Amino acid sequence: MKIKSIKTIWALSLTAVFALSCSENEYLEEINPNAITTDVFWESSTQFDAALTTVYGATQFQSISGGDLQFEMMLGDEAGTESWYAPFAYRNLTYTDGASQIANKWSQLYIGIYRANQVINNLATADTSVFAEGERETIEAQAKFLRAFFYFQVAHTFGGGVIKLDAIESAEDLPGTFSTIDEITNSIIIPDLEYARENLPQTWDDSNIARVTWGSATSLLGKVYLYDEDWTTAASLFKSVIDSGIYSLTADINDNFRHENEFNSESIFEVAYNAEISPASGGAAVDDNSFETGAEASTLATAVGQLNYGGYNTVLPTYFLHELFVNDEVDPSNPVNDDNLQSKRMGGSVVPSNGDGLYYNVEPGSKGWAYGQSTYAKKHANWYHLEFEDGNSRSGINFRHIRYADVLLMYAEALLNSGGSVDEAIEYIDMIRARAGVITLRQYLNENGNTFPQLHVSKQVNGTQPMVPATAATVLTHLQRVERPLELCFEGHRYKDLVRWGIVQEVYNDLRAEEIWREENFEAIEDQAPLFIRERIRPDFLFSSQNYTPAVHNYFPIPAAEVQTNDGL
Repeated sequence: MKIKSIKTIWALSLTAVFALSCSENEYLEEINPNAITTDVFWESSTQFDAALTTVYGATQFQSISGGDLQFEMMLGDEAGTESWYAPFAYRNLTYTDGASQIANKWSQLYIGIYRANQVINNLATADTSVFAEGERETIEAQAKFLRAFFYFQVAHTFGGGVIKLDAIESAEDLPGTFSTIDEITNSIIIPDLEYARENLPQTWDDSNIARVTWGSATSLLGKVYLYDEDWTTAASLFKSVIDSGIYSLTADINDNFRHENEFNSESIFEVAYNAEISPASGGAAVDDNSFETGAEASTLATAVGQLNYGGYNTVLPTYFLHELFVNDEVDPSNPVNDDNLQSKRMGGSVVPSNGDGLYYNVEPGSKGWAYGQSTYAKKHANWYHLEFEDGNSRSGINFRHIRYADVLLMYAEALLNSGGSVDEAIEYIDMIRARAGVITLRQYLNENGNTFPQLHVSKQVNGTQPMVPATAATVLTHLQRVERPLELCFEGHRYKDLVRWGIVQEVYNDLRAEEIWREENFEAIEDQAPLFIRERIRPDFLFSSQNYTPAVHNYFPIPAAEVQTNDGL
């Protein structure tokens, strides 16, 4: 099963397993007379694999891997937006439990959980003779990995959730009590991932390249322990992935954000999208529903793409992120650099008006850049091969939930927190910096008396960046405030990172102070290096710095509709 070509299988499996795609209560009550019923469906390995396809398919929902991630991007320090766009409420922390985006996130994750439960529960009673040796365990391992992934997202997006391990046969089965992050982690996520690690292959052949692997399960399990601050266990798991020799950083960082060279050496858990319009779909439809299938495109490209080129630029990089990239100093001695003035990862992530190369086949400064918009997002957009984004918001660029660069940074974080070697942590951070073509921490230390600059401090606002010695604390701050946002911006990690580190308010306050300085000095800095801001300062952190309350905003609220229909919530 190559998920990139999932459309044909999808249509067949959804017809055969009608109940698996239910997203409305009435689907639980009505019977499709043309569908194979569940009492005769689970009779062959082919049918189980078709059902498993629908579990993979749930990862393509827009709130999980596509365009609706833009709302969560607003919560951290990487993205802002304009007041006339829907994500503005998330940037200001004024969203409510009635927001459709929050309801969609919850329901789409639980659709994935429900589909995984169907596969897992029916495997338990299946005739073992219909499976080849090891086949049953491999199918179950994939379903359990995906269920663990969905539950990880539930737990760390909503601060907990409802545990459902049985198949839902009627509306009466839907209610459940609220369980905490720890309860979900210990009762579902860890056991599922342990089973997946033991039963998934290290690699698949090309026809099955989109399936999850031992590395997927081991990396996600390491992330689970990292979030739980079990640094030693997390480090051990990440190191096993590193030492496996299966993964490596791509030579060109841009290979991780384009529709070309997908499922490459850096890919550990990747969700496939396809921009082609299926004859069975309505053209603009994405993912699946009970009436249209086979339109598995992402809408993320139009969220990040610039307005002048068919996007909406609802996701605007913050001044903090823009300056962070500007301060990511290119190393002229690194052979990955040619004539680029900005780092390779800046070239693949954001574009300023003075950016290197072309942007939608024209010079970057040709259009846009007004009203305080100093830079636009390039990551996840089709700027490198199209002149305009698709008119129906369709993109075939895959979404990478876990890539090897993230594992290297998480390993470094676990080392720094567990009393491990600071030098070893720097070594792994520098692998990523070298690939980006920028001066490594070791170079800074060697050339500056064993000190390195605090690169997250704004040069524009403060004039200089303090030099600090390389201790576990200072390198950890660098990893949190510099390396992870530079390498992983717009990849779905940032706000969860800030929450688990407990620095949301600190970051908001710092960046609001920088906005105030720019507002007060705007006449002197307008259209000047390094940011070339025009017309106004966009106040991304004006309201979030005032409104943030950890108990209210660290996690999304449970959707109002769920609370109203479930006494257990």
